[in-house]
Amino acid sequence: MRRSMPTFSCANTRSNKWSMNTKHMHMKGISPVALALLFVSFIACKEEKKTETPATGAPRNAPLQVEAFIVKTQPLSENLEVPGTLQPYEQTEIRPEITGRVVKLNIPEGSFVKKGTLLVKLFDEDLQAQLKKLQVQLQINAKTAERQKELLTIGGISQQEYDLSELAVNNLKADIDLVRVSIGKTEIRAPFDGRIGLKAISDGAYITPTNLITTISQVGQLKMEFSVPEKYSDLMRKGRPVTFTIAGTNKKFNAAVLATESVIEANTRTLRVRTVVKGSDPALVPGAFAKVGLRLDENDKALIIPTQAVIPQARNKRVIVYSGGVVKYQIVSTGIRDSSYVQITDGLKLGDTVITTGLLAIRPDSKIKLTKVQ
Repeated sequence: MRRSMPTFSCANTRSNKWSMNTKHMHMKGISPVALALLFVSFIACKEEKKTETPATGAPRNAPLQVEAFIVKTQPLSENLEVPGTLQPYEQTEIRPEITGRVVKLNIPEGSFVKKGTLLVKLFDEDLQAQLKKLQVQLQINAKTAERQKELLTIGGISQQEYDLSELAVNNLKADIDLVRVSIGKTEIRAPFDGRIGLKAISDGAYITPTNLITTISQVGQLKMEFSVPEKYSDLMRKGRPVTFTIAGTNKKFNAAVLATESVIEANTRTLRVRTVVKGSDPALVPGAFAKVGLRLDENDKALIIPTQAVIPQARNKRVIVYSGGVVKYQIVSTGIRDSSYVQITDGLKLGDTVITTGLLAIRPDSKIKLTKVQ
């Protein structure tokens, strides 16, 4: 006689009921294999129940909650901050023109000197002796030329003899001037009013034109240099005002564009600008780092939107416009910008509503709910 197997249904397990005949549960002689199969079926139904439990959360078709901005007009200016470096208005390395031994050294390190102040004197006794010799020869030849001039008036000598004596006098004068120039090269003087740097030689040193003696800087007036991107190169005109700050003080200083480099740097695509600092201040030290603030462009009635609303593309820029519950992508052209807003020159009009958040999740057929409108 064939025994019937106990029945088990996964559907009944969802209501926590067994569809198992009680008689069969008490039936004697059920094989161990059948009991094992019943146990495995029960576990499988438990797993199925877990996987079929619906997930909790927002409905799939719920609208996206985003924020928007109404296009408006307001004054807008584009500000640019670039690093700059303060420099002396003039700075020169003091080097000798000739080779010689230092016999006098007058370098007041860190002090101001006037233009023409003697800084270094080289040995020149040989040149002084040569100068005296030429001066004596000049006196003799000058007297000879005077006597020959008198003889020429009475016909005692020819005109040619007198001309040769005058030529000798002029040659000696030229030689004397040449020696004096050489003596002048032994005296190294300050080329302009300025502050002397640290000396690099000592008294008695034998120096050549390759030796650096010291530096002199004109620090009463300062310059400042910085670089701007090439797109702003046409705005850096002579006389343009510039403001800057330095570390250690919140005070703003003023400068004016003096000149720009003639070419744009090929590697960085920037243009170097040189400015003249207005006034003087003890806090301004040559070589100091400066933060330069440039007010590049200004529009009193710029059509603006937040900068985060613009979606950059490979060939254009787009924004998402919301109108009547529908969104659409709109290509726009931008102008000046600051840290928060950007000017729209084409593609939008006053009063349009643009989406500012959730831009990556929005599709043309997306349902939108505006949670905040600025």
